[in-house]
Amino acid sequence: MNSLTRLVFALLIAAAAPAFAQQPAISPEEQAILDEEARLEAEEATVEASANANDPTAPNPAPAFPELRPVLDEFGGEAGLTALMETFMAGLLADPRTQPFFANADQVRVKRQLTEQFCVILGGDCTYTGRDMRSSHAGQNIDRSHFNALVEVLQVAMDKHDVPFRAQNKLLAKLAPMHREVVTE
Repeated sequence: MNSLTRLVFALLIAAAAPAFAQQPAISPEEQAILDEEARLEAEEATVEASANANDPTAPNPAPAFPELRPVLDEFGGEAGLTALMETFMAGLLADPRTQPFFANADQVRVKRQLTEQFCVILGGDCTYTGRDMRSSHAGQNIDRSHFNALVEVLQVAMDKHDVPFRAQNKLLAKLAPMHREVVTE
C-alpha cells in the first residue's frame, strides 16, 4: 500500500471506531424506566387500535352511489362539501340539542370525515377514513330526537349554501337509514 492509501484507510478506521464502541451499561433504575415506557407505549397502541376498530357486522358507513355524481356537483363538489361542513359544525355547536355531542369532539376530524363520507356517498372520488356508524356512536346515548336535530341543522346548513332541495333530499335519503346505527337509546 502506498502512503496515501494507508492514510485514507487509517482515517476510515478512526472515523468508524466510535460507531463500534460499546454502549455503557445502564442502571437497573434506568432499565425499569425503559421497560415501563415500553409497556405504556404498547398499552396505548392497544387502546388506540380498539378505538379505531370497526364493527364487522355494521353496514358500510359510506356506500358509493356513482349515479349521484351530478348531485355532488350541485353541492359544489368536494370543496363545496368542505365549506358546508364549516357551517354544519357551527350549527351543531350552536344548537343546544346537538352541542353536547360535538363540543369536546375533534371537530377538525369530524368535519373531514363527514366531508369524505358525503363525497363517497355522492359518487365522488374520495376515500372515507372514518369508522362505521355503530362503533363511532357507541356509548353516546343518542336518541331519535338528537338524530332528528342533527338532520335539521344539516338542512339549515345546506339551505345557507344554496344546495337545491332535490339534491338535499337525495343525500338525506342515503343518510336516513344510518339512524339504526347512530341512535343508541
